[in-house]
Amino acid sequence: MKYKLLRRRMSISAPRMTVRTHVPWPLRISAIVAVLAVVIAGGFWLYESGKAFAGFGKNLKDEVATLTVENQRLRQDNARLAAAESAAQGRLNIETSTQSQLGNQIRNLELENAKLKDDVAFFDNLSANTPSGEVAIKRLQVNAEDMPGQMHYRMLITQGGGTDHAFMGDLQMIVTLQQGGKAAMMNLPDPSVPGDARAFQVSFRFFKRLEGTFRIPQGATVKQVEARVLEHGIVRSQETVAVN
Repeated sequence: MKYKLLRRRMSISAPRMTVRTHVPWPLRISAIVAVLAVVIAGGFWLYESGKAFAGFGKNLKDEVATLTVENQRLRQDNARLAAAESAAQGRLNIETSTQSQLGNQIRNLELENAKLKDDVAFFDNLSANTPSGEVAIKRLQVNAEDMPGQMHYRMLITQGGGTDHAFMGDLQMIVTLQQGGKAAMMNLPDPSVPGDARAFQVSFRFFKRLEGTFRIPQGATVKQVEARVLEHGIVRSQETVAVN
Protein backbone atom coordinates (compact mmCIF):
# COMPACT_ATOMS: atom_id res chain seq x y z
CA MET A 1 0.00 0.00 0.00
CA LYS A 2 2.70 2.38 0.93
CA TYR A 3 4.53 1.49 -2.18
CA LYS A 4 1.52 2.42 -4.30
CA LEU A 5 1.12 5.74 -2.69
CA LEU A 6 4.79 6.55 -3.16
CA ARG A 7 4.67 5.50 -6.74
CA ARG A 8 1.58 7.70 -7.41
CA ARG A 9 3.30 10.73 -6.00
CA MET A 10 6.38 10.19 -8.09
CA SER A 11 4.50 9.51 -11.30
CA ILE A 12 3.30 11.96 -13.98
CA SER A 13 -0.23 11.82 -12.72
CA ALA A 14 0.77 13.24 -9.39
CA PRO A 15 -0.95 16.65 -8.43
CA ARG A 16 0.89 19.88 -9.50
CA MET A 17 2.43 22.09 -6.88
CA THR A 18 2.67 25.91 -7.20
CA VAL A 19 5.63 27.65 -5.55
CA ARG A 20 4.98 31.34 -4.80
CA THR A 21 7.46 33.80 -3.38
CA HIS A 22 6.05 35.81 -0.48
CA VAL A 23 6.41 39.59 -1.13
CA PRO A 24 5.82 42.01 1.77
CA TRP A 25 2.99 44.61 1.40
CA PRO A 26 5.24 47.69 1.67
CA LEU A 27 7.25 46.48 -1.30
CA ARG A 28 4.05 45.87 -3.28
CA ILE A 29 2.75 49.39 -2.55
CA SER A 30 6.10 50.93 -3.54
CA ALA A 31 6.05 49.02 -6.79
CA ILE A 32 2.50 50.18 -7.55
CA VAL A 33 3.42 53.80 -6.82
CA ALA A 34 6.47 53.55 -9.06
CA VAL A 35 4.40 52.13 -11.90
CA LEU A 36 1.79 54.88 -11.51
CA ALA A 37 4.51 57.56 -11.52
CA VAL A 38 5.95 56.12 -14.72
CA VAL A 39 2.47 56.08 -16.29
CA ILE A 40 1.72 59.68 -15.25
CA ALA A 41 5.10 60.92 -16.43
CA GLY A 42 4.60 59.18 -19.73
CA GLY A 43 1.15 60.74 -20.12
CA PHE A 44 2.44 64.23 -19.35
CA TRP A 45 5.29 63.75 -21.80
CA LEU A 46 2.84 62.64 -24.47
CA TYR A 47 0.62 65.69 -23.71
CA GLU A 48 3.49 68.16 -23.96
CA SER A 49 4.82 66.43 -27.06
CA GLY A 50 1.37 66.74 -28.60
CA LYS A 51 1.21 70.46 -27.84
CA ALA A 52 4.70 71.03 -29.21
CA PHE A 53 3.87 69.00 -32.32
CA ALA A 54 0.67 70.99 -32.88
CA GLY A 55 2.46 74.32 -32.20
CA PHE A 56 0.01 75.32 -29.44
CA GLY A 57 2.57 76.13 -26.76
CA LYS A 58 4.67 78.24 -29.07
CA ASN A 59 1.66 80.19 -30.34
CA LEU A 60 0.51 80.89 -26.76
CA LYS A 61 3.92 82.25 -25.77
CA ASP A 62 4.05 84.38 -28.90
CA GLU A 63 0.55 85.68 -28.18
CA VAL A 64 1.48 86.58 -24.61
CA ALA A 65 4.61 88.38 -25.81
CA THR A 66 2.57 90.28 -28.43
CA LEU A 67 -0.05 91.31 -25.88
CA THR A 68 2.67 92.47 -23.48
CA VAL A 69 4.25 94.67 -26.16
CA GLU A 70 0.82 96.03 -27.15
CA ASN A 71 -0.01 96.81 -23.51
CA GLN A 72 3.25 98.75 -23.11
CA ARG A 73 2.53 100.68 -26.32
CA LEU A 74 -0.99 101.55 -25.13
CA ARG A 75 0.39 102.74 -21.79
CA GLN A 76 2.89 105.00 -23.56
CA ASP A 77 0.16 106.35 -25.87
CA ASN A 78 -2.07 107.03 -22.87
CA ALA A 79 0.75 108.89 -21.09
CA ARG A 80 1.39 111.02 -24.21
CA LEU A 81 -2.33 111.80 -24.60
CA ALA A 82 -2.60 112.74 -20.90
CA ALA A 83 0.41 115.08 -21.24
CA ALA A 84 -1.05 116.61 -24.40
CA GLU A 85 -4.43 117.12 -22.71
CA SER A 86 -2.78 118.77 -19.71
CA ALA A 87 -0.79 121.11 -21.97
CA ALA A 88 -3.91 121.96 -24.00
CA GLN A 89 -5.87 122.68 -20.81
CA GLY A 90 -3.07 124.95 -19.61
CA ARG A 91 -3.08 126.87 -22.90
CA LEU A 92 -6.87 127.13 -22.76
CA ASN A 93 -6.72 128.55 -19.23
CA ILE A 94 -4.10 131.09 -20.31
CA GLU A 95 -6.16 132.11 -23.34
CA THR A 96 -9.32 132.40 -21.24
CA SER A 97 -7.53 134.55 -18.67
CA THR A 98 -6.00 136.70 -21.43
CA GLN A 99 -9.37 137.18 -23.10
CA SER A 100 -10.92 138.15 -19.78
CA GLN A 101 -8.16 140.69 -19.12
CA LEU A 102 -8.47 142.10 -22.64
CA GLY A 103 -12.23 142.35 -22.20
CA ASN A 104 -11.79 144.29 -18.96
CA GLN A 105 -9.23 146.59 -20.58
CA ILE A 106 -11.54 147.22 -23.54
CA ARG A 107 -14.44 148.05 -21.22
CA ASN A 108 -12.22 150.39 -19.18
CA LEU A 109 -10.99 152.09 -22.34
CA GLU A 110 -14.54 152.49 -23.60
CA LEU A 111 -15.57 154.06 -20.29
CA GLU A 112 -12.53 156.32 -20.32
CA ASN A 113 -13.22 157.32 -23.92
CA ALA A 114 -16.84 158.14 -23.05
CA LYS A 115 -15.66 160.25 -20.11
CA LEU A 116 -13.16 162.10 -22.29
CA LYS A 117 -15.80 162.83 -24.92
CA ASP A 118 -18.12 164.05 -22.20
CA ASP A 119 -15.35 166.20 -20.75
CA VAL A 120 -14.54 167.74 -24.15
CA ALA A 121 -18.17 168.66 -24.69
CA PHE A 122 -18.35 170.05 -21.17
CA PHE A 123 -15.20 172.14 -21.57
CA ASP A 124 -16.32 173.48 -24.91
CA ASN A 125 -19.51 174.70 -23.27
CA LEU A 126 -17.68 175.85 -20.16
CA SER A 127 -15.10 177.95 -21.99
CA ALA A 128 -17.85 179.98 -23.61
CA ASN A 129 -19.70 180.71 -20.35
CA THR A 130 -17.00 180.89 -17.64
CA PRO A 131 -15.39 184.26 -16.87
CA SER A 132 -11.63 184.43 -17.24
CA GLY A 133 -9.74 183.14 -14.19
CA GLU A 134 -12.83 181.92 -12.34
CA VAL A 135 -12.34 178.63 -10.46
CA ALA A 136 -15.26 176.22 -10.19
CA ILE A 137 -15.95 172.69 -8.87
CA LYS A 138 -18.07 170.61 -11.23
CA ARG A 139 -19.54 167.09 -11.15
CA LEU A 140 -18.81 166.25 -7.53
CA GLN A 141 -19.64 162.58 -6.86
CA VAL A 142 -19.17 160.52 -3.70
CA ASN A 143 -19.98 156.79 -3.58
CA ALA A 144 -19.36 153.88 -1.25
CA GLU A 145 -16.95 151.22 -2.49
CA ASP A 146 -17.24 147.47 -2.07
CA MET A 147 -14.79 147.54 0.83
CA PRO A 148 -16.68 148.40 4.03
CA GLY A 149 -15.96 151.90 5.36
CA GLN A 150 -14.24 153.13 2.17
CA MET A 151 -15.65 155.97 0.05
CA HIS A 152 -14.70 157.12 -3.45
CA TYR A 153 -14.91 160.75 -4.62
CA ARG A 154 -14.62 162.31 -8.06
CA MET A 155 -14.80 165.91 -9.32
CA LEU A 156 -13.67 168.39 -11.95
CA ILE A 157 -12.00 171.69 -11.10
CA THR A 158 -11.91 174.27 -13.87
CA GLN A 159 -10.44 177.71 -14.45
CA GLY A 160 -11.94 180.07 -16.98
CA GLY A 161 -9.99 180.75 -20.15
CA GLY A 162 -8.10 183.92 -20.97
CA THR A 163 -5.62 183.56 -18.11
CA ASP A 164 -1.91 183.04 -18.61
CA HIS A 165 -1.04 181.53 -15.24
CA ALA A 166 -1.72 178.14 -13.59
CA PHE A 167 -3.89 177.86 -10.55
CA MET A 168 -2.20 176.56 -7.41
CA GLY A 169 -4.25 175.86 -4.29
CA ASP A 170 -5.64 173.21 -1.98
CA LEU A 171 -8.65 170.93 -1.88
CA GLN A 172 -10.62 170.61 1.33
CA MET A 173 -13.53 168.23 2.02
CA ILE A 174 -15.98 168.36 4.94
CA VAL A 175 -17.80 165.05 5.46
CA THR A 176 -21.03 164.95 7.47
CA LEU A 177 -21.57 161.58 9.16
CA GLN A 178 -24.28 159.78 11.07
CA GLN A 179 -22.79 157.57 13.77
CA GLY A 180 -24.58 155.99 16.72
CA GLY A 181 -27.67 158.06 16.06
CA LYS A 182 -25.67 161.30 16.27
CA ALA A 183 -24.27 163.69 13.65
CA ALA A 184 -20.50 163.96 13.31
CA MET A 185 -18.02 165.84 11.11
CA MET A 186 -14.80 164.72 9.47
CA ASN A 187 -12.32 167.02 7.71
CA LEU A 188 -10.04 166.06 4.83
CA PRO A 189 -7.12 166.35 4.79
CA ASP A 190 -6.74 165.15 8.37
CA PRO A 191 -4.45 167.57 10.24
CA SER A 192 -3.36 164.78 12.57
CA VAL A 193 -1.96 162.69 9.69
CA PRO A 194 1.54 163.83 8.63
CA GLY A 195 1.80 164.52 4.90
CA ASP A 196 -1.93 164.19 4.31
CA ALA A 197 -2.27 167.85 3.28
CA ARG A 198 0.26 167.37 0.47
CA ALA A 199 -2.04 164.81 -1.19
CA PHE A 200 -4.78 167.47 -1.42
CA GLN A 201 -2.68 170.13 -3.14
CA VAL A 202 -4.07 171.18 -6.54
CA SER A 203 -2.18 172.64 -9.52
CA PHE A 204 -3.58 173.12 -13.05
CA ARG A 205 -4.16 175.75 -15.72
CA PHE A 206 -7.50 175.08 -17.41
CA PHE A 207 -8.99 172.02 -15.71
CA LYS A 208 -8.10 169.08 -13.50
CA ARG A 209 -10.00 165.92 -12.72
CA LEU A 210 -9.56 164.75 -9.14
CA GLU A 211 -10.53 161.43 -7.62
CA GLY A 212 -9.51 159.39 -4.63
CA THR A 213 -10.71 157.48 -1.59
CA PHE A 214 -11.13 158.09 2.11
CA ARG A 215 -12.18 155.94 5.03
CA ILE A 216 -14.90 156.61 7.57
CA PRO A 217 -15.24 155.23 11.12
CA GLN A 218 -16.76 151.79 11.55
CA GLY A 219 -20.54 151.92 11.79
CA ALA A 220 -20.73 155.47 10.41
CA THR A 221 -22.80 156.57 7.40
CA VAL A 222 -21.95 159.47 5.08
CA LYS A 223 -24.83 161.90 4.65
CA GLN A 224 -23.20 164.85 2.88
CA VAL A 225 -19.86 165.94 1.45
CA GLU A 226 -18.81 169.53 0.83
CA ALA A 227 -15.74 170.14 -1.38
CA ARG A 228 -13.83 173.44 -1.28
CA VAL A 229 -10.98 174.82 -3.40
CA LEU A 230 -8.79 177.32 -1.54
CA GLU A 231 -6.12 179.67 -2.81
CA HIS A 232 -3.88 181.15 -0.12
CA GLY A 233 -6.48 180.14 2.48
CA ILE A 234 -9.33 181.86 0.64
CA VAL A 235 -12.23 179.78 -0.67
CA ARG A 236 -12.41 180.17 -4.46
CA SER A 237 -15.14 177.60 -5.09
CA GLN A 238 -17.27 175.09 -3.19
CA GLU A 239 -19.78 172.38 -4.05
CA THR A 240 -21.99 170.15 -1.85
CA VAL A 241 -23.45 166.74 -2.68
CA ALA A 242 -25.80 164.53 -0.69
CA VAL A 243 -24.81 160.85 -0.34
CA ASN A 244 -27.48 158.18 -0.26
